[in-house]
Amino acid sequence: MNEVQRWDFDAPLWDQCTFIGRVKYYAWITDPRLNFVSTSCFHQAKHLRTLYLLGMEPAETNKQHLLFAKRLYENAYHPDNNEYTNKLGRMSFMAIGNALTLGPMMTYYRSTAAVVFWQWANQSFNAFVNYTNRNANSPLTEKQMAIAYVSATAAACVTAIGFKNFLGKRASPLIQRYVPFAAVAAANCVNIPLMRQNEFLGGIDVFSDDGSKVGTSKLAAVKGISEVILSRIIMCAPGMNIMPLIMKRMESRCWFRKNTWFHAPFQTLMVGGFLTVMVPIAFGIFPQKCGISTSMIEQWEPEEYEKLKKFCKGKVPETVYFNKGL
Repeated sequence: MNEVQRWDFDAPLWDQCTFIGRVKYYAWITDPRLNFVSTSCFHQAKHLRTLYLLGMEPAETNKQHLLFAKRLYENAYHPDNNEYTNKLGRMSFMAIGNALTLGPMMTYYRSTAAVVFWQWANQSFNAFVNYTNRNANSPLTEKQMAIAYVSATAAACVTAIGFKNFLGKRASPLIQRYVPFAAVAAANCVNIPLMRQNEFLGGIDVFSDDGSKVGTSKLAAVKGISEVILSRIIMCAPGMNIMPLIMKRMESRCWFRKNTWFHAPFQTLMVGGFLTVMVPIAFGIFPQKCGISTSMIEQWEPEEYEKLKKFCKGKVPETVYFNKGL
């Protein structure tokens, strides 16, 4: 191997305690271009990682090879169980997948049938993303997944149709264009908690600063999932809130107003552009390694605190950490 200093393959390349560092990291692993890398390349990346951790990498391996392998590995393999994930459920496909459903949703917002179909399509995609990126240590049963999927889809459709009917004769066409965003936000508030309900029920693992497991906490699950919901809403907010203004301006042009066939592709491409920028920004708002004060655990989960105290032999850290998920 070329003479390069050995480094921690699994350590982040940028400081994850800063917003800019997190944005750089997520932009690196959620790049939509990674969707076009072949499956064999991803498997080779995992193999090279394994060899490097064992100190058995090929002699011709250099730092560039390792960085590319790290990028592919962290893009495609689940952090809990190292399983290879479906491309359609990865964060690198999120901008494309959401654009393909949000663009038409924002175009055909006047039709009840179209509202139901595109809300169903969007929630089907989001449910698959949530399942792909689930906490592998808190698996859901098929019944729980079905309930989560049906509930989120119903929440999105009820919200969209309810707002559509309520605003139909009361609001301007511009205000009506914001109904899809309200529906998507409402569905996120249902879909994500239900897909991760076992974390609420059984708590999630919490760790000391050195990475040692010290207990479990339901309060940590509440905090982590709440941050994920907020991140997802922020992710789609700019595109879904700016596009109505852009469409109003574009429709003032005769050529655009007449060529209605172009409206859905135009909104899809524009929303896709917004999402490409917003995916790493939204994920970077909150640290992946999230902290929670043990004093809060003591206040709200006295039984868990006693277990933590016993495990730590009375020397309870001020803060414990957990993986909040994406």
